Amino acid sequence: MPIQTVEPQRLYRQIADQLRALLTKGEYAVGTRLPAERDLAKQLGVSRPSVREALIALEVDGWVEIRTGSGVYALDRSRRKKVPAAEAEWGPLELIRARRVVEGETAAIAAALGKRKHIDAMSRAIESMREMADRNLMPLDGDRAFHLAIVDACGNAVLAETVQNFWDSRRGPIFSRLGGYFETVKSWRSAIDEHVAIRDAIAARNPEAARAAMHAHMDKAHQRFSASWRRAQTA
Repeated sequence: MPIQTVEPQRLYRQIADQLRALLTKGEYAVGTRLPAERDLAKQLGVSRPSVREALIALEVDGWVEIRTGSGVYALDRSRRKKVPAAEAEWGPLELIRARRVVEGETAAIAAALGKRKHIDAMSRAIESMREMADRNLMPLDGDRAFHLAIVDACGNAVLAETVQNFWDSRRGPIFSRLGGYFETVKSWRSAIDEHVAIRDAIAARNPEAARAAMHAHMDKAHQRFSASWRRAQTA
C-alpha cells in the first residue's frame, strides 16, 4: 500500500471522532445524555470550548441533540448524515484567533494608509449593522463590509482575499450553529461598539490603537462564543 499524505487534523474533529466512535459502539444509548461539557473536557485533556465545537459538529451531522439548559443527548444513528457536513470546516474559535493575528495588522496598516473613502465605507457598514440590529436581525452583511473596508485600505490583494476567506468561513455549518446559540441582538450591539472603536482609531491615524482595538474585538468575540451554555439562547 502506498504511503498516503498525513494531514494535521483539527482538534475539534479529533474530539468528535472519539465521541462518534463511542456513539457507534452504543456507549451512549439513544436518548441518553452525554457527560457534561466540563467532564468531557477533563477526560479528554482539552478545553471546554474545543469540546463545544466537537459537540456542535456532531449535532450538525445528526449524531446528538443539544438542549440548552438540559444537556447533549444521543440521537438515533439512522438519522445521521453519511458524509459529515462539517468535516473540512475550520473550528470557529481557532478561526477567531487567526483573525486576531491577521486583522490586528490590517487595522494598523489601514490606520497608516487608509483614505477618507475607506473610513466612509467603515462608517456606512456600522450604520448598516445598527439598522439591522434595530430590526432584531443579525447584521452579518454589515459586519463583513466593515472588515473588508479595513483590509481594502491596505492595498494588498493577498491580505484582502485572506480576510474575505476568513470572514466567509463563518458561514460554515459549525460556526452558523454556534452563532445560533450564542449570538443575540444584544451581543451584536456590543460588537458594533467595538467596531466603532476600531473605526475611530483608524480615522485618528493611530496604528497602535487600531491594532489594540481589533485585538480587543476579537478577544471579546472569543469570550462570547466560550460563554457558559447557561448564557446561550433558549433553543
